[in-house]
Amino acid sequence: MAVTLEEAPWLGWILVKALMRFAFMVANNLVAISSYICYVIILQPLRLLDSKRFWYIEGIMYKWLLGMVASWGWYAGYTVMEWGDDIKAVSQDEAIMLVNHQATGDVCTLMMCLQDKGLVVAQMMWLMDHIFKYTNFGIVSLIHGDFFIRQGKSHRDQQLLLLKKHLEENYRNRDRKWIVLFPEGGFLRKRRETSQAFAKKNNLPFLTHVTLPRIGATNIILSALVARQENGSPAGGDAKELESKSKGLQWMIDTTIAYPKAEPIDIQTWILGYRKPTVTHVHYRIFPIKDVPLETDGLADWLYQRFVEKEALLSHFYETGAFPPPKGHKEAVSREMTLSNMWIFLIQSFAFLSGYMWYNIIQYFYHCLF
Repeated sequence: MAVTLEEAPWLGWILVKALMRFAFMVANNLVAISSYICYVIILQPLRLLDSKRFWYIEGIMYKWLLGMVASWGWYAGYTVMEWGDDIKAVSQDEAIMLVNHQATGDVCTLMMCLQDKGLVVAQMMWLMDHIFKYTNFGIVSLIHGDFFIRQGKSHRDQQLLLLKKHLEENYRNRDRKWIVLFPEGGFLRKRRETSQAFAKKNNLPFLTHVTLPRIGATNIILSALVARQENGSPAGGDAKELESKSKGLQWMIDTTIAYPKAEPIDIQTWILGYRKPTVTHVHYRIFPIKDVPLETDGLADWLYQRFVEKEALLSHFYETGAFPPPKGHKEAVSREMTLSNMWIFLIQSFAFLSGYMWYNIIQYFYHCLF
């Protein structure tokens, strides 16, 4: 499409701004991720002496790193409006977030809207596609203990076994409390046609704005982390000891992300900021784990029902620009999610000062050795 004379200055400014943002992002990654790795290395003795304190400190640094990613979108005008239940009320309990998946920007959106939910981000474990392992943030996620899952039928059984082992070795030991899961197993645009064909073949709901969820990962998480009850006591050991460690998963948070005009934001847009300011809408519904069936067939029906409800939520949003009110209410109430500019300035300053400090330390030892 030809560019008019009037549009040229605006497009030029967009290009310059995108290049400036990209340069800052590269510098931000270099100093922040390198500093994070150096701090983790230097704190290894603490990990041996006091593992819980080590993972607490690591979690705080992890939260700051995700806050930096959130700030890239925040300053580009990509903000979040929250609807439904207030998840701050369960921020100190263990929970699973079930999230619909439309684009890479979904992850960035969650990084932003969970920043003001206490220590949720610090104590969170993400389940994400294995391709993220090879991004700039991959090494941070590996250290933090996130799980990278490989898609495809040929890998499914093996991946579920690896997930079970990963949860047993890392979830409790690292004091994790929330798990973020995208049950659809891929982006909407890639899975919609396959999901609709599967639904037609098996007489399941025909969905347009979401796809039918996969059950395997959710089933593994529930079987591994829900505190079973036998004769009034938690199964598998001394009741008092288990109670002191964890009450197990307590909540399922059904999370629905909606973009205006059904146009999702990808991570390239988040970084370069060439799209006009956009408000992403996130809707939460909290379900007690005790109301979630643990057997496979019952869990499948329960999850299918949640995604049928997501379909209705998104249909209403795309028609009206707002989510529908809860049952028994006449109007839906939204809450604007905000980030503190001072807090962003402080963590960014800490990252660049840390990068400068570690550069000088490494340079000093290099000159001493060589």
